[in-house]
Amino acid sequence: MELTEALEKVLVSYRRYYNILRDDEVEPPFVAEALFRSHNEQYFLIKKAKVAEINSNEDVFFYTTEELNSETLHKLDSCAWERGLSRVKPDGNHRNSDVTLIIIAEHIDEITLKEVRKMKHYQSYRFGLHGWSNYRLVALELSTGKLAYNRQGQILKKLFRNITK
Repeated sequence: MELTEALEKVLVSYRRYYNILRDDEVEPPFVAEALFRSHNEQYFLIKKAKVAEINSNEDVFFYTTEELNSETLHKLDSCAWERGLSRVKPDGNHRNSDVTLIIIAEHIDEITLKEVRKMKHYQSYRFGLHGWSNYRLVALELSTGKLAYNRQGQILKKLFRNITK
């Protein structure tokens, strides 16, 4: 499977609930972005008796490369986290704004695969009263089918197992 083919398979799985940005719409170094925005309101019997408003967001950044090394991983990690946090607008209605980085590479060295598992970021706003931000990271090596993810990225494991088959 080629890099572009694998990227397209991943993007297809995100198309239903996310807005996909490609090519000129995305700032480098990323090749695509998927944006999820959700606004829910809860009422008690009538709309004027609003109980709660809840905003939930997720920004997913995609990167493809032939060879992934430790230096590139750290640059992508900090770039995705900073770019994702710059879009957060915490207030009383904000629940979460998660940041996800998906890396698809032809080859990833063993040291970098181990580093992926250790990377984590977390941010709470006003002790969690104004929400939080989690960080998910998934790296897929196409040549061997190896998949590495951080603790928060485990929820994406099933999605990527279906893509590599």
